[in-house]
Amino acid sequence: MDAADSSPTLIPLDAVDPALVEQLLDRAFGPGRFGRTAYKVREGMDWLPGLSFAALDSEGHLVGTIQAWPVALTDPEGRAHPMLMVGPVAVVPERQGEGFGQALMLAMLGALDDRAPLPQVLIGDADYYGRFFGFSAAPTRGWTVPGPYEQDRLLVRAANPAVLPKEGTLGPWRG
Repeated sequence: MDAADSSPTLIPLDAVDPALVEQLLDRAFGPGRFGRTAYKVREGMDWLPGLSFAALDSEGHLVGTIQAWPVALTDPEGRAHPMLMVGPVAVVPERQGEGFGQALMLAMLGALDDRAPLPQVLIGDADYYGRFFGFSAAPTRGWTVPGPYEQDRLLVRAANPAVLPKEGTLGPWRG
């Protein structure tokens, strides 16, 4: 961002017209976005208003969004371990690289309850999300998701990754 746009205005996502959010997601990910594996992981769930935000530029235009969803990792014994799925983190193509996505991620992570932080999962670039936000693919090696994905892009962030199940299937939280 240049000096005039040094920081975005972040607002709760539920303060934005849902049609505008859908238009932004279409622009960021294209019309085939509903076929992505992340959509299957959170199928039937509603995003969490307290952890979902919109970014406005200095002129008040919607330029980015982030959503968080209730999901669970079901281990081989059938126990569901609740988690938060982060994403999509979406920024309109012409404004990518200006820091909006990073500001949205920091807002979502900052809104987590420190007293009981659920692990956060996402499908994304390991170098970026690892370097800036502490996500890792190492704990997810034995996990599966409903649909195609690249193993090194299934990432998790947890206060204590050692307690995460070694195996399981990620899907909607039905608790």
